[in-house]
Amino acid sequence: MKPVIGITCNYDSKDTVGMTSHMGIAGQDWNFVAGDYIYAVEKAGGIPVILPRLNDMEVLAPFMERLDGVIITGGHDVNPKDYGARITGKCGRIVPERDEMDLMITHFAYDHRIPMLGICRGAQIMAVAFGGTMYQDVEAEGGFQHHFMDNSPREYAVHKNKLMRGTALWDIFGKDEIEVNSYHHQAIRTVGENTTVAAVSEDGVIEAAVIGGGPEFCLAVQWHPEMMFASAEQQKIFGALIEASKKKCDRKN
Repeated sequence: MKPVIGITCNYDSKDTVGMTSHMGIAGQDWNFVAGDYIYAVEKAGGIPVILPRLNDMEVLAPFMERLDGVIITGGHDVNPKDYGARITGKCGRIVPERDEMDLMITHFAYDHRIPMLGICRGAQIMAVAFGGTMYQDVEAEGGFQHHFMDNSPREYAVHKNKLMRGTALWDIFGKDEIEVNSYHHQAIRTVGENTTVAAVSEDGVIEAAVIGGGPEFCLAVQWHPEMMFASAEQQKIFGALIEASKKKCDRKN
């Protein structure tokens, strides 16, 4: 039986998505997600389902108990309030409703030992959920290089990441360096409880972390492996998630 993988979605209270695409009318809010996440799960052998933002997120709990894996996806900036900081002019747009959704799903998956993968914003949410902090902008606050490389195709690798031996991420790739794409201006500043740094960029930005003490697979990556659709190497991340999710699925059945 194929494992069922819950995928979080973006939430936007503005009607821009519908109005620009001519799908909606003024005054609507939207739940939506890029197809790359869905196709990556499907390719790896999972059944993708989208987790919506609800007015009462606790209503989602009975369904989430049936999931075999979870992906916390990318999107808007994480609210600095969630990691004990004040918002500055360097922070991009925040969507508090989505922060609430993603943090709830992250804690639920961890507490119920559901294998979990965080991507870009999702990695940041996972770090914050366990006491980590963030750079609101890696250039302005950390003195790092520009990391939002939207002048290149989304599947194109733009820098190298050094992988830490002894981590689950190193086990996935089996080597010390990989090349990745990059579409972020925020990043993890410090990791929190039970969290181990698993990769850093060439200029020293934390690019991955592994969270222990919960599900068998609990990985956060700052780049976008789902966008690197031509890379068999990057697909290994989704393969590892699906493998861990199959084990959970088999235990249920």
